[in-house]
Amino acid sequence: MHGPAHNPAHNPADPGALTRARAVAAAVVDPELPMLTLHDLGVLRDVALGDDGAVVAAITPTYSGCPAMATMRDDLLHELHAAGFADARVRVVLEPAWTTDWITPAGRAALADAGISPPGRAPRHAGPVPLRLGPPRRAVRCPRCGADDVEVTSEFGATACRALYRCGSCLEPFDHVKEI
Repeated sequence: MHGPAHNPAHNPADPGALTRARAVAAAVVDPELPMLTLHDLGVLRDVALGDDGAVVAAITPTYSGCPAMATMRDDLLHELHAAGFADARVRVVLEPAWTTDWITPAGRAALADAGISPPGRAPRHAGPVPLRLGPPRRAVRCPRCGADDVEVTSEFGATACRALYRCGSCLEPFDHVKEI
């Protein structure tokens, strides 16, 4: 007989089930930055067992309206189901809002290894956020040669969370993950 009651990966009485579910969810890659897992990107907030024994993964969007959220949810569910967790859900957590400060050190290294400049510290604001009409000042280094002689060529890259830069030393273009 098949089903959740006979599948040790889904048995809520199995003490290792939650550990396995967390490992499966943590290994799911981001659809827009596939060198990062959802864990390394910092969008995977929690994996728990619900009162009904279901695996519940919590994710936070990188920004409001992020088009990758549906794919992240679908990929999480697919991987959890493939690992034997037939009863799995994904819940979206909006508070606190995601910040690039949640990207792990391993995630930052993976970005740089892929030729993408990782973000610096996210700006902190108390009260209203000031409106600035020019590009923000960022401490950006070329991920290829390490030079800080860089210029922004576009505030908008392949995704809304990236800006395009060009290195003045090696002349190579590169993406930079914007600080949020």
